[in-house]
Amino acid sequence: MTQPGTDKSICEEIHFDALFREHALTLRNFCLYKCQDPVQAEDYVQEAFTRLWKRCAEIPFEKAKSYLFKISQNLFLDHVKHQKVVTKYLSRIPTPVSFQDPGFHLEEKELLQRIEQAIEDLTEKQRVVFLLHRMDGKSYKEIAEMLDISIKTVEKRMHRALLSLRTCIPQL
Repeated sequence: MTQPGTDKSICEEIHFDALFREHALTLRNFCLYKCQDPVQAEDYVQEAFTRLWKRCAEIPFEKAKSYLFKISQNLFLDHVKHQKVVTKYLSRIPTPVSFQDPGFHLEEKELLQRIEQAIEDLTEKQRVVFLLHRMDGKSYKEIAEMLDISIKTVEKRMHRALLSLRTCIPQL
């Protein structure tokens, strides 16, 4: 007797479509929280599903979700390596000076930069949990299932993220 779901094949369009409908949005948000670029996140999702389709005969249906998230993670890491080269190049180019009123806009910009920097300074694991929970509204249980970790681990990462953010931005 086979377990339920083990007779499904990703190569069958109906099952592939069901996987896409079930996981595409969550995968997109996961990618978005990592790269913070909606277009790039969409590209990662598309590439992950393309690779899944190309290897549909090799990937068991039950492992498809994990495969998609792993591929997306690897795509992100490859992109980060490439961005280091781009950033190094761009740092050599002088930036133009702005002559706008520095008052309110400067304070607002500085606060936003401090918030963004504080979130960037979180460990990747803390940042992903924080953004999934606070921005995407995912429950700890949903995050735990998505990242294949325990709920206690999610709670611990969220707690540490909040402590770190409060330390970096005490007035918030």
